[in-house]
Amino acid sequence: MRLTDASVAIRPRSPWEALDLGVLLARRHAGLLLASWALVTVPIFALLCLLLWDYPGWAIFAFWWLKPAYERLPLHILARALFGDTPSLKQALKALPGLLRPQLLASLTWRRFSATRSFDLPVLQLEGLSGQARSQRLVVLGQRDAGAASWLTVVGMHLEMALWLGLVSLFYLLLPAQIELDWSWQSLANAAAGEWLWLEHLSNLLYVLALIVWEPVYVACGFTLYLNRRTALEGWDIELVFRQLRQRLTGVAYALLLGCGLLLLQAPAPVMAAEIGSCPLPQEDPIGPEAPRLLKQPLSSQAAQHSIEQLLDQPPFEHRETVTRWRFGEQEQAAEPSEEQLAGLLELLEKFFKLAEFWNRIDAVALFFEALLWAALLGLVALLVWRYRQWLGVFAGRLGLPQRAATPPIRQLFGLEVTPQSLPADVAGTVEQLWAEQPRAALGLLYRALLSRLLDDYRLPLNSAHTEREVLSLVEDLEHSELSSFSQALTLHWQNLAYGHRLPPDELRQTLCQDWRRLFDGRAPL
Repeated sequence: MRLTDASVAIRPRSPWEALDLGVLLARRHAGLLLASWALVTVPIFALLCLLLWDYPGWAIFAFWWLKPAYERLPLHILARALFGDTPSLKQALKALPGLLRPQLLASLTWRRFSATRSFDLPVLQLEGLSGQARSQRLVVLGQRDAGAASWLTVVGMHLEMALWLGLVSLFYLLLPAQIELDWSWQSLANAAAGEWLWLEHLSNLLYVLALIVWEPVYVACGFTLYLNRRTALEGWDIELVFRQLRQRLTGVAYALLLGCGLLLLQAPAPVMAAEIGSCPLPQEDPIGPEAPRLLKQPLSSQAAQHSIEQLLDQPPFEHRETVTRWRFGEQEQAAEPSEEQLAGLLELLEKFFKLAEFWNRIDAVALFFEALLWAALLGLVALLVWRYRQWLGVFAGRLGLPQRAATPPIRQLFGLEVTPQSLPADVAGTVEQLWAEQPRAALGLLYRALLSRLLDDYRLPLNSAHTEREVLSLVEDLEHSELSSFSQALTLHWQNLAYGHRLPPDELRQTLCQDWRRLFDGRAPL
């Protein structure tokens, strides 16, 4: 695969732009894709119809179930055509048996209903991955574009049905009138009659023809989503720019060096700045509305303004009213209902009573939906309890509620021994003795003692999968400000020493030991 031979622009795109690219790619190779799909699928459909002539529904279901097998041929054509090696129709059909061998059973069984089938197919067919490697690869690729691939499948299902129903409607509209008079819909629905089976097989054939148009587009869109994700992950656009830059500079390197030397020898010409004159302040307009000559007119501007204000203060522009008591709004006297209105009201009441009778008949349906809603509520509560089971365990322990059988005590966290038996009786005194010659051992002992006390005294549900930051989060949930501050300071200096090899300051020893004695009172671990 050479990126310089790609027939499309290699650059990161949004998922929807990648889908547009898939449509354009399918349209560019439409002839080959449609011909190869038709030559493979139409004979298979004909064979299924011959074998299951009395069961047209099962025939079209079997054809639909085999769609993942058909989709491998368009992907093979598109993958080669993308890099300028478009196969011929004969070459594509000849490669089909080899394309069907890998993981066909998995594609037709537990992976058949995958919503990201078109997006996952290139990993199987082009990268040749299977098992755990395939799963890990799909997790990486599906971190961003899996949602667009799922929407592609959902929209594709609806588009298939729309195309098929449109073709079936057109087919029935084109039937001669005599044939239409000879049948009845009951005879068409009666599968035991067998008189109109050919008509049902023809309608199934219209679905096969609709897939000839849509399925190559579906495969192409999934393929371009896959390419777009690999471009973003592996930096194909950056690699392509470097390769193009190398090709451009291969033959003209000396010319570029010579040109740069000539440019450096040229002296820059001075540029004189043009003087900018000051802009005079605008003068007052002598013939403006504030000019004295306008104030001496029979109707000056001040009189006109006063006259306008008086007009605006009068109705209908202004309506003022002083109200000194509470009152209700004026209500118009309702007219007596006419006979037509009374008849309409009676008819409405009759409809209401009929609707009430109808609802009384469907009490069982209402009871079913009520049970369904209660089941959904109980399921939601169970999901919340399972999701926050660790927090509930800590909360129950703090309230003194009965607990289940205790699990075996944790012996190590972060590679440190945290059992009470591994700690000295006087932790702070031992830390002060070790600090001068072995600061790493002293700080490690203090951190181990803190983890042991969190496990035994505060019953925190720590395990080997927790990180230092997660331990601090659990300590904050205890709402113990002194313990939280001490844990944050000790964890910070322990990380600096363990991972950054930075020794703590000497004055930290007295601070940590005093805080330890104040928090735990010099007691031995429980």
